[in-house]
Amino acid sequence: MDSLPPPETMCEGRYLRLVRRGRWEYAERTNAGCAVIVIAVTPEDKVVFVEQYRIPIAAPTIEMPAGLVGDVDADDTLEAAAKRELLEETGWSAERVEVLMSGPTSSGMSNETVAFVRAHGLTRMNAGGGDETEDIIVHEVPRAEAAAWLCRKMTEGYALDPKLWTGLWFIDHNPDGSRARSE
Repeated sequence: MDSLPPPETMCEGRYLRLVRRGRWEYAERTNAGCAVIVIAVTPEDKVVFVEQYRIPIAAPTIEMPAGLVGDVDADDTLEAAAKRELLEETGWSAERVEVLMSGPTSSGMSNETVAFVRAHGLTRMNAGGGDETEDIIVHEVPRAEAAAWLCRKMTEGYALDPKLWTGLWFIDHNPDGSRARSE
């Protein structure tokens, strides 16, 4: 890989940069280091999902709460971003969060990485819904029905990221396959 030429910026916007390196073209984030996906289960054993319209795919989506790390504060951490985004988007506050793993979102198209974070000790603080730029609907689905509910949402025309099923697996498992401890 040392033989690759240096990266060349093809275009740069406020939040993204399009880069060419040799024949390869890819996107880079300019406003954040990475993203977090928050796996949250309420005290009533319901999985927390968010619904919102996403302009890049021109469709409504179902997602787990998520957000960027470092887009507001350069000293941001995965843990702080996870707690902030969970509260902002869903109205649930986490006593603590546990970073499970991090990796690329689309290694052939972007340098973006995402970390899966498990939230613990949830307390309802408000209704959620996101900040002034977002229009988020919060869904709380019984854990035992979550996968089937997601499949129904797909048939209704919602776009669903395959990482949702990874999030469901991480409710009960650690990255190494061992069972997650219940709290």
